[in-house]
Amino acid sequence: MAKGAIITGLDIGSTSIRVAVGQINPHDNDLHIIGAAEHPAEGINKGVVTSIEDAVSSISSALDKAERMTGTPTERAYVSVNGSHIICQDSHGVVAVAKADGEIREDDVQRVIEAAQTVATPPNYEILHVIPRQFQVDNQASVKDPVGMTGIKLEVDAQIILGLVSQIKNLTKCVYRTGTDIQDLVLGILAVSEAVLTKRQKELGVALVNLGGLTTSVMIFEEGDVLHTKILPVGSGHITNDIAIGLRTSVDVAETIKSRYGTALPEDVGKHEEIDLREIDPNENSRVSRREVAEIIQARLEEILSMVNKELKSINRHGMLPAGVVLTGGGAKLNGIVEVAKKLFSLPASIGMPRKFKSAIDKIEDPVFATALGLVLWGQSMTGQSNKSGLTGLARFSAVGDATARMKKWFKSLLP
Repeated sequence: MAKGAIITGLDIGSTSIRVAVGQINPHDNDLHIIGAAEHPAEGINKGVVTSIEDAVSSISSALDKAERMTGTPTERAYVSVNGSHIICQDSHGVVAVAKADGEIREDDVQRVIEAAQTVATPPNYEILHVIPRQFQVDNQASVKDPVGMTGIKLEVDAQIILGLVSQIKNLTKCVYRTGTDIQDLVLGILAVSEAVLTKRQKELGVALVNLGGLTTSVMIFEEGDVLHTKILPVGSGHITNDIAIGLRTSVDVAETIKSRYGTALPEDVGKHEEIDLREIDPNENSRVSRREVAEIIQARLEEILSMVNKELKSINRHGMLPAGVVLTGGGAKLNGIVEVAKKLFSLPASIGMPRKFKSAIDKIEDPVFATALGLVLWGQSMTGQSNKSGLTGLARFSAVGDATARMKKWFKSLLP
């Protein structure tokens, strides 16, 4: 990749489209974030395209804002994939080591990952990522990186992340119609993990919860590996809808009440505290109890987090992750969410902020930009210029497109 290369991350969410643009410094290979933009999403619901025309328009507007900020056109981007159609399944691959002296090379690793992909996938699903959990060389298990080791047989336990072909095609069509090429499709929560989690957290065991507008993504790590992935069809937008119904007001007013006065801890609110709706919308003429709003928020938030806890229980990790739960995304900005999460999960909980980037843009220090920034980091690690970013190396293994390109290269090397 050229020096001073530009990397664009395009996060297509249900409520907002966000773009982050990074540039690699040609002198020290450091990543600088030079642009960030967001635009309300239309034509997308729960991570799935519902209107191609509206979605193209929203994506174009977000890219235009980013282009005006950076002064460079967006030709290629790393794009996030989301939605409850995403499923994961476990797989196992076995190959014989190719070299006569038994030394394992990159080609062997790629072949065993290809072998893990030959699992029977459900009809109409395509593979997005193959994430190796651990390798096994002959009888030695729990090998993290087998390159350079000696053995006869190489095995891998992997998690395969799949998405519905039709939904992915609709999404890619929307991006291509804006005149932007897709460098890679990356599962949104996987990109978030690159921007928010440290290597130590992944080693200890952590649950990453990305609270979006209409979906909540969960990814559980242990010993540095992805243990479980799930995308739930509920999000912080459902809290807004509950407030609108409970107070008999509009969704826009409810959203303002949630962000300005909302808390998930009713006991911290005085009994007689009231919110004057006229301050938000002159057409409204009532006053509502702030405690009532807090009770509505608490009820829905507990329901969403209980669904996440159910996922932890399904893999026997309830209350058993030392690094706790890391909350990120727009919904994580809600007051009192950490306390509710600690109580419900019986685990430490914290807000996952994107790691410190070199940038003059203040707004990227916000959980809502975690996915877009994670996509830029993913792009950096794919270009092999991530010497200082401390990435976990997931991107190195898990991109299927990259794996197939390497396979072609390997086959060509065998030809006379």
